[in-house]
Amino acid sequence: MQLILASGSPRRRELLARICPRFIVEPSLFEESAKGLSAYDTVLAFARGKAKDVLSRNPCCAVLGADTVVELGGNILGKPHSKEEAKEMLSALSGREHAVYTGVCLVSAEKEFSLVSRTLVRFRELSRELIEAYVASGKPFDKAGAYGIQDGYDLVADIEGSYTGVVGLPVRETRSLIEKHGGIPYYVETCD
Repeated sequence: MQLILASGSPRRRELLARICPRFIVEPSLFEESAKGLSAYDTVLAFARGKAKDVLSRNPCCAVLGADTVVELGGNILGKPHSKEEAKEMLSALSGREHAVYTGVCLVSAEKEFSLVSRTLVRFRELSRELIEAYVASGKPFDKAGAYGIQDGYDLVADIEGSYTGVVGLPVRETRSLIEKHGGIPYYVETCD
């Protein structure tokens, strides 16, 4: 059974390649809308929605969907839409601890398995100059909470949990999910 990653994220593609020898990528068209849901429920709903959307067009495949959000003080921080919003998010995270939630859902016509990874991240105190330079780099705009832990800007002081979950796909947990579904590798046949 062919595995499809329902995401256009290059980071998720790189992380999945660590545990799965071959898969195809088909970004989901799922509309993300989750007013009133907790961070946990949001990532679970979005990961499932993305996977189910791609499965609807590829019913003989297994589809992996994932979603990541940052939660700070009970507020969900998604991807920033402007430079000012990115600066506001980074300023709010500066010197504080927040939680990063990544939901993962693996579906096929017969099975569905999901999980949520929660990692605590503590930011360093960020200077205005560092925030300005990071935002000017363009890196914050496709990332929940306006940052990538892997971007090399020394934003993070400490983490407790899954580093790869913060990047966008908790590798160890995702491997367990795939094994629970039926194992690796998913590359015997294509969906055509």
